Amino acid sequence: MSGRRAAKTVNLALQGGGAHGAFTWGALDRLLEEEDLEIEGITATSAGAMNAAALKSGLVAGGRPAARASLDRFWLSLAGLERLPEGALDWLLAVAPAPGLAARALEFSPMTLATEAVTRVFSPYQFNPANYHPMRGVVTEMLDYKHVCASTWPKLFICATNVRSGKIKVFAGAEITPDAILASACLPTLFQAIEIADPATGRIEAYWDGGYAGNPALFPLFSRTECTDTIIVHINPLCRDELPRTSTEILNRINEISFNSSLLRDLRAVDFVHRLIEAGRVPPGAMKDVHIHSVQDDALMLQLGVASKGAPDRGLLLQLKEAGRAAMDRFLTDHWDDIGERSSVDLRAMFQS
Repeated sequence: MSGRRAAKTVNLALQGGGAHGAFTWGALDRLLEEEDLEIEGITATSAGAMNAAALKSGLVAGGRPAARASLDRFWLSLAGLERLPEGALDWLLAVAPAPGLAARALEFSPMTLATEAVTRVFSPYQFNPANYHPMRGVVTEMLDYKHVCASTWPKLFICATNVRSGKIKVFAGAEITPDAILASACLPTLFQAIEIADPATGRIEAYWDGGYAGNPALFPLFSRTECTDTIIVHINPLCRDELPRTSTEILNRINEISFNSSLLRDLRAVDFVHRLIEAGRVPPGAMKDVHIHSVQDDALMLQLGVASKGAPDRGLLLQLKEAGRAAMDRFLTDHWDDIGERSSVDLRAMFQS
């Protein structure tokens, strides 16, 4: 596709979703193949924040090939696959069970059941008093924060939830540290809150996962970039037709609804502004008319649950990457001409019941 179209610019909004963020890994891998598509800004939460930081760390260091390699290193390191010989990943992908079967097996695995039992009774301050964080080493060592915090495109906006105020905190520029990335992905039943000093007040603030307040927040893209097009890479399915009946299904649906609610609220505001502009109710140029695009694979995500978000199964991660690549490829094929011209999704249909 590259090289035969006029260059365009987009912003990205990357949802969180634990290990399901490997879907976004694949989507970004495919997007980076498009040399005529520039990324001005990225707003991201949790696994989306890790993807955003890995992308920029590589992009600033060595362009698109380095960005793709940085994403590969990050995710393969998470899965313990970074030292496999060439060709082994293809073999692992070929023999991996269907995503739905893998997810179901994880739901009833001894590790998942033990984790659920412990976290219902004890907090991370009790079962992990030393505050060991399994992601800290990867987030610290695999990313070059000189590049992550660089003033060059894409601008990064990392979302976390302030525990004290309940409000969203958006880390940008030099504020993006390993702690900021971990704060964005801090599930309070599993990890102690990440504490970071507020440079403006000197106060130590505690943060939880950004998904509670913004998954991700869209407003930084509206106010701090010039681009009018935002591609949302969805992890959590918006709609499940079947009524959840088991305790696992109910908890899974609660997780999806909670982590989609803030995004739907932002999309409602985008649609409201669009209708004001369309009706001539605001002066020309007074408000930005934003175009929203969507990359998702609900058919796949509906087979998965909250258990597989917390368990980076090697085969499932690779399957999610391939699904993300395919979903982004479909979007680029079907909606390239929409970028810069119009939204390619029906916003009202997304947030109406």
